[in-house]
Amino acid sequence: MKRTRTRGLSRRIDAALMAALADAAIAAGADVMRHFGKVSPRLKPDGSPYSEADLDSERRIKAALDILLPDIPVLAEEEVALFGPSAVGDCFVAVDALDGTKEFVAGHSDFTVNIGLIEDGVPIAGVIFAPALQRLWVGSPQAAFTGSVAPGARMSGLGGRRSLAVARPPSGGLLVVASRSHPSAATEDFIARHQVAERISAGSSLKFCLIAEGAAHLYPRFGTTMEWDTAAGHAIVLAAGGVVQARDGGPLRYGKADVGFANDGFIAACDAGLIRNGSA
Repeated sequence: MKRTRTRGLSRRIDAALMAALADAAIAAGADVMRHFGKVSPRLKPDGSPYSEADLDSERRIKAALDILLPDIPVLAEEEVALFGPSAVGDCFVAVDALDGTKEFVAGHSDFTVNIGLIEDGVPIAGVIFAPALQRLWVGSPQAAFTGSVAPGARMSGLGGRRSLAVARPPSGGLLVVASRSHPSAATEDFIARHQVAERISAGSSLKFCLIAEGAAHLYPRFGTTMEWDTAAGHAIVLAAGGVVQARDGGPLRYGKADVGFANDGFIAACDAGLIRNGSA
């Protein structure tokens, strides 16, 4: 892991950089799909699964970042599992090369490739690619959009491009999205404090994408997650006009090397009022 304290990452974000990051995620998605339905997962020391798909995808993304952002540290899940965490400084890239490995191994389609850019503890841009669904989500200060693209293609071929914008809180019940693989009593208690019209179960960072595109209103997650799990989705929700806060209602910050880059729960929503009204 590179360790520098480079500032000013936000000044480098433009359409060309975001397209290049998207191309890296799409290429990594092709690496992932070559293993789909064929992997024999292994276990990390913490008991979570990983596979050759995770490793190939991460190598692809890191190679691209070495060219695109050579002076910016990279916080990548599989590298941390191998070598342990280290400080990343004010600016870094958080990579989850295969989020939703359990879904991937089980043959489900809701797994993703994630690249998030962090500056001063805040996600400022993100790319999420769902290779089995052939869907891409991109969020930055300049634009937030989604569209269709095949693994191994390029963002220039994106079809059905449309802008992302969170939905307004409805007067009736909310559409709430929750984790399929990681239920918790605290999350259930928080959901129970709201009027819910429909509950959607999904895996990986796709839950952030549902908030960003207006297909859901609230996504609480009170179990432990890691910064690479949330960085890209957090950035995309912000770019679409939504909010992501820590479990206590404060900001969800990044670069927390002192706690191994772990998050102690968070809530993503289309409006901050939904978080205050059911505050944990």
